[in-house]
Amino acid sequence: MAAHTLRGLCRPRLGLLAARFSQRAAAGTEYRSAYSLDKLYPPPQDGDAAARAPEETQPAALDIPLVNTKAEVRFHLASADWIPADARQKMASMHRNKINRAGELIVNSEESRYQMRNLAICLEKIRTMVTEATEKPKVVSKETTQKLIERVEKMNRERLRQKKIHSNIKQSRKADFD
Repeated sequence: MAAHTLRGLCRPRLGLLAARFSQRAAAGTEYRSAYSLDKLYPPPQDGDAAARAPEETQPAALDIPLVNTKAEVRFHLASADWIPADARQKMASMHRNKINRAGELIVNSEESRYQMRNLAICLEKIRTMVTEATEKPKVVSKETTQKLIERVEKMNRERLRQKKIHSNIKQSRKADFD
């Protein structure tokens, strides 16, 4: 009984969505794949409603195909010649938990409800992985390293001085029992 009610509720929405997507497609503003709503659920035509028998006007069983929204991109990292060799080695060490035994780097996404968006997110993740691997570490000059060392030494001296002051205060509070 609940499934019958659910079918009745889903039918009008699918018709509205299919009509909305078919209007966009007619305007040429959006790409339509083989899995677009107007192809999966074509809008009812006017002649169909008059030709139906009265018992067919009830909502029929709605068969919704399974929709896979997860996207997964795999490629063999060692043979990916579009990535520089040193970047491949760095990627292999940085992302070793995403590489399977066959040497394939696996990137997946389930962030969006749309598979094409998830595919775009996967490709963007791969781009950032490659750029992180190709970035060269910043070269710190000798003067900068010397300044950093001096700052650390100064902070340590100040910390020890404050510690000594605190220790003297505590020692002065103790009573001599001799």
